[in-house]
Amino acid sequence: MAFDYVKNFPIPEKIIPPKLRALLDPVSLDPGLKVEIVRFYNESNSHGRTTEHVHFQTAVVLDGESGPMDYFRETGDGVVKTSVPIDEQGCAKEFIPSISDHDYFVASWGDRSFYAFHLAEKVWMTLGLTPRCEGNEGQRLIYDDLQLPEFCVAEGEVSSEHFGRPNRNVSWKMSNVYMRKYLWLRGARAIRSFFYKGSVPDQQILRDLMESESRRNEIEPSIGPKWYSLKLTENDDKSLLIQVWASVEVASSERCPVKSPDDLVWPGISTPINYTPVFLDDKFLEKYEQDALFDTVPFYQHGHWYCGPSYKGVWAFTDCTRVGRNLIMTSMHELYKRPDQEILHAHAFAVTPEQVENTDKTQEHLVAKTQRLLDQLLDLGDHLSELGESVGLQKTASELVKFSREEVMENGWTKYSNLCRLAQVAPLCMTQQAFLARCKSLHEILQGIPDGYLKNLLKKHGCSSDSVRNLRNIKLLQALTNIIQKLNDQGETCNAFSSTIPCQDWDAKNSALAALFLNSDLRNADAHDASKKCLLILEKMGFDIALVNSGYGHALDFVFDGVIGSLKTINTSMEKFLGAR
Repeated sequence: MAFDYVKNFPIPEKIIPPKLRALLDPVSLDPGLKVEIVRFYNESNSHGRTTEHVHFQTAVVLDGESGPMDYFRETGDGVVKTSVPIDEQGCAKEFIPSISDHDYFVASWGDRSFYAFHLAEKVWMTLGLTPRCEGNEGQRLIYDDLQLPEFCVAEGEVSSEHFGRPNRNVSWKMSNVYMRKYLWLRGARAIRSFFYKGSVPDQQILRDLMESESRRNEIEPSIGPKWYSLKLTENDDKSLLIQVWASVEVASSERCPVKSPDDLVWPGISTPINYTPVFLDDKFLEKYEQDALFDTVPFYQHGHWYCGPSYKGVWAFTDCTRVGRNLIMTSMHELYKRPDQEILHAHAFAVTPEQVENTDKTQEHLVAKTQRLLDQLLDLGDHLSELGESVGLQKTASELVKFSREEVMENGWTKYSNLCRLAQVAPLCMTQQAFLARCKSLHEILQGIPDGYLKNLLKKHGCSSDSVRNLRNIKLLQALTNIIQKLNDQGETCNAFSSTIPCQDWDAKNSALAALFLNSDLRNADAHDASKKCLLILEKMGFDIALVNSGYGHALDFVFDGVIGSLKTINTSMEKFLGAR
């Protein structure tokens, strides 16, 4: 049976100060726990007087035993070392920092004025961790396992200063999974070596302890290892001061119970390691899409759209095909080639066969819609460039729409992160805020067409500088479309575009382009926090707003289709006009 440090402590549990009580407790096997392995803590009152003081280190003890052991001589210092070798050649030949000849989790040094803290070399090299630093004055070191990746495995403040009082508290925490993995690899246990000082109200039971203490100077265990030393004194205000030096075993080398992919039960599948298809909700991708460390560029191959989240060439999902609006199809064989934590992540989004059966697999997903949008933009770039060339304006298609047909043909969307963001997971239950943010992204892509070029085209047709000065992107495209549609109706060729007098009603509203303007209104609703107008705008577009009761996914589809349809109207008119030369 594990040794009960609280029960064997001389102060009754009910009156032990909370911070001291926590120091006497072992660490559970909870894999989600962040274990504090170093603390350098001082709490002061409004007068600057220290009212509670805690510092501890965690030692790595290889003795193979369990239970209490004598508290270490470094316990009162709160750091591994408080001095440096004397300044003499060869004096550091045998210098091996330790906590009473034991290893430690955090290498710490302090001379009562300056303190420094770093994860011990043995720890981060054994576990294969990589450090990064955050902050300016308040610098912290954070260690990640980049092979998986797993972030914030261990973290804490780098340094502290002490002039009369410390300038800040220091705390280092470590993932319970990794801490226990290190102990397991070393065949060791973790011993918390701490010093505590704090005041408590005067109580008779403590007075009785003080009486016994007066005969022995300090209270220590009467039998067995001297794992603690307790001292009680009276403060000026008649409260009692508790001081404790102790070593407490907080963790053995038993590892945390981490769920294994071999234990997973997949919906509708009896044997996981085979080529049986498995379907995932595409919300599986959100973890990867929202972190720049991962690559999640969609790609089109052999008539299908694929998604393959990958991490720095270390691992990648393959053979993940989009099905319907929000499903991903892969196989158990492919999933089980990935790191355990990625398999567990995928399992959380597994879809039952019944759900797959009830899904419309012909429904278009947002990646395909984004490609249709891109196709229209590429055509628009070609048409605008060709029209400009006919009237003496020189701009390439890629300069006009900020996308290159050649680049897309060779490398897909790899170069265009804005397309990837636009095509990110959009569940049917998406929130209004997420919907408006996506409409804003759509609007920003359309805004890539330079206003100056469109104004020059209109001037070539005879529009005055004053009449186009205050027009912006969408209104300029509308005006250009009106002119071209008029010329098409009159059977004119491309040569008729240049003029001194513009077509009648060239600046009139064009209902076929309404979706562009309404999407702009949705963008403004997001920008000006006027989201209550959102439903009014959608209703004006002809969308059945009753559908948003379960989320804004269908609304996003509707807006995309409307914008793509407006761009197609522009391209159809321009293609007819340019082909009539």
